[in-house]
Amino acid sequence: MTTAQAPRGLLNRRLAGFGTTIFAEMSALAAQTGAINLGQGFPDTDGPEQVREAAVRALRDGRGNQYPPGPGVPELRVAIAAHQQRWYGLSHDPDTEVLVTAGATEAIAATLLALLEPGDEVIALEPYYDSYAACIAMAGGVRVPVTLRPNEGGFRLDTDELRAAVTDRTRLLLVNTPHNPTGTVLDRAELTAIAELAVERDLLVVTDEVYEHLVFDGVRHQPLAALPGMRERTVTIGSAGKTFSFTGWKVGWVTAAPRLLMAVRSAKQFLTYVSSGPFQYAVAEALALPDSYFEALREDMRAKRDLLAAGLSQAGFEVFRSAGTYFVTTDIRPLGETDGFAFCRALPARAGVVAIPNAVFYDDREAGAPFVRFAFCKRTAVLEEAVRRLTALT
Repeated sequence: MTTAQAPRGLLNRRLAGFGTTIFAEMSALAAQTGAINLGQGFPDTDGPEQVREAAVRALRDGRGNQYPPGPGVPELRVAIAAHQQRWYGLSHDPDTEVLVTAGATEAIAATLLALLEPGDEVIALEPYYDSYAACIAMAGGVRVPVTLRPNEGGFRLDTDELRAAVTDRTRLLLVNTPHNPTGTVLDRAELTAIAELAVERDLLVVTDEVYEHLVFDGVRHQPLAALPGMRERTVTIGSAGKTFSFTGWKVGWVTAAPRLLMAVRSAKQFLTYVSSGPFQYAVAEALALPDSYFEALREDMRAKRDLLAAGLSQAGFEVFRSAGTYFVTTDIRPLGETDGFAFCRALPARAGVVAIPNAVFYDDREAGAPFVRFAFCKRTAVLEEAVRRLTALT
C-alpha cells in the first residue's frame, strides 16, 4: 500500500454508518459561529456546591484515587439501593443487585453486550438516543424500531404496534422514559402494556431512566421494574449526570436481579473496568439530598421549558408538550421548512442558535425529517437571548 492509498474496510461492518455524532458536529458549529448551543444536552452551570465539595474531600482524603472496587464503592451502591427504595419502594441488595458504571452509556453498552446473541432482535422506541443503535450493532443484535407518534400535542406509544413488532427472534425491549428526544413520559397504561407483553412473551426489558427526576406538571416517573412480573426481567439504568448537573463525572448505575446483574457485570469489567473513583463518594452523598433539592431542580427546569417553549411557539414553530427531560421537540413545517438537517445547519447563521435534527434518532429518516430538538437545560439569561434571536425567523 502506498501513502496515497487509504486503508479500506477497517471499520467493523456492524459499525458501518456510525460516524461522527451529530452532537459533535453541531457543537463544533456553535463554537465556530458563536451561536447559542441548545443542541447537546448538558447544563451550563455546575450542580450543588456541597456535592462538589464532597468530591474534593474524597480526593484529599485519598478515597478513590486508586482503582475503586469493580462493582462500585460500597457507599455508592448502598446509596443507590436506598434511592430506589425511597422513591419507588424497590428493594435491592447493594452487593448483588447494584453495579456502578461509567455513565448510562456504558451501562447500556454492557447490558446489551451481556444479554444479546448475534441475530437477536431488540425493539427500541423510535426516535431513540443514538448510542442505542450503535450498542445494539456492536452486540450483533437487530434493531426493530417502534415509533412514538405525534398525538394531542405530544408523542405517544401505540401499544398495538409494539405488540405486532414482537417475533420469535425478539430478545428484549429497550425502553426510555422519560424519553429523549421527545420529552414523553410513558403513562401507567403504556407501561402496563409493555410489562404484560414482556411477561407473556418472556422478554427481557432494559429501561433507561436517567431523567427520572426531571418530570413536570404533576407527572410522576414510574419505573417498569415496579410493575407485576417485571422485577426479575428488568435491567434499570440510572445516572447522576442529569439529576445533579455533573455530566462530566460519568457516574451511572444498573439495578437488576442478581442473575441479570452478574451478566452485565461480566461484560462491564472488560469495558472501563472501573471509573470515577472520588466522584462515586460524592454521588453517594448527592443521592441522600433532601426532597427539597429534587423539587427545586424540577421546578427550575419546568420554568425553563416553559420559557423556551413559549419563545419557539412565538417564533413560528409547532411545539410539542415535553412532560420530562431537558428537551423540547418542534415541527419546522409551519416555518415553510421540511428538512431538519438543512434547517439546523443553517440555523446558526440565520438566528445564532444551534439545535439538533431529530432525524438522526430515526431509522426512517423521512419520518423524523420535520422535527428539531432544542435543549432548555441552560441559564435563564441564555434561553432569553436564544428566544430573542429565534424571533428573527419570523
